[in-house]
Amino acid sequence: MPVMGALAASVALPFAFAQTAQQGPLQALHDEREVRLTNVRQITTLGGYAEAYWSNDGKRIICQARRGDMKADQMFVMNADGSNERMVSNGAGRCTCGFFLKGDREILYSSTCGFHPEPPAPPERSQGYVWPVWNSYAIYRARADGSRARPIIPRRVVAGQKTAYYAEATVSADGKRVLFTSSMDGDLEIYSMKPDGTDVRRLTHRVGYDGGPVFSPDGSMIAWRAWYPQSAEERSEYLSLLARELVRPSRMEIWVARSDGTNPRQITKLGGASFAPYFTPDGKSVVFSSNHHDAAGRKFDLFMIHLDGTGLEQVTHGGEFDCFPMFSRDGKRLVWCSNRNGPSRHTDVFVADWVSTRASGQ
Repeated sequence: MPVMGALAASVALPFAFAQTAQQGPLQALHDEREVRLTNVRQITTLGGYAEAYWSNDGKRIICQARRGDMKADQMFVMNADGSNERMVSNGAGRCTCGFFLKGDREILYSSTCGFHPEPPAPPERSQGYVWPVWNSYAIYRARADGSRARPIIPRRVVAGQKTAYYAEATVSADGKRVLFTSSMDGDLEIYSMKPDGTDVRRLTHRVGYDGGPVFSPDGSMIAWRAWYPQSAEERSEYLSLLARELVRPSRMEIWVARSDGTNPRQITKLGGASFAPYFTPDGKSVVFSSNHHDAAGRKFDLFMIHLDGTGLEQVTHGGEFDCFPMFSRDGKRLVWCSNRNGPSRHTDVFVADWVSTRASGQ
């Protein structure tokens, strides 16, 4: 699709590998319109980062990136100021979607390494702009230094044998449940499980693309991105692409539900692509990334909306791409990925202090 196709050439997306930086003018770290953010810091400078998420104690960040002669993204952990970055995956396959478990001694991430040491090839350009949802992804659990990595879902990974797509794992604040996306039942749905991969429960039940789930701070609700076919033709195209391990993400909206999947409801009706939701510290709103405000569909900013679908507010005004927001567990800081202070295709990790209450008159 033209909207996301243009974006693909300039930024890293959830399942895209790191891009090569291009020359261009530097931009400001902070726009004066960004009244929710103060003390904005850029903690990386190499570019090619995606999905940077806090440890529970706020002292470290896990993310995916590609370095040097790597053929695909791997998982990295760094200190909260960007120092001491180190790879924690094994360098094989392709990795995505890292998250710290409760206590920060262990991590979760998805990898195709068990299927084959070589990463899967990107989709052919003839498909238009699509995201791969490879059935060779499994969710791994490891120590925070990357040691003792083992698959938890599926439990057994056999080289050369595909199972289903298992990725996008996030963890509740109390550490008792993990959300993830899978095609195990023939469609992309949201599931929850215990951190050891047991007690798997399906939470969504509608044909279409459900992904990127997160818990509210108190664990009572979940939010995710979704697109559901509205016609027989759309349904047919969606299922045809999924059979080839692909989705077309040019239209997505934000949904919320109770943590058991009941009472699902759509809270954005913006058009374009809205994704990467994360609950605000008070649990009353969701921050997410969207391109709905840009006629060309090239520019992604962070927005915030109340759980009843009211009060839409633009949070960032930076560069071409602001995405993957996550609040620290204490609610004081926001981490996200952006190319605001560098050339196009140079996506780095940024941290800011969060202003929970806007000044009067703003």
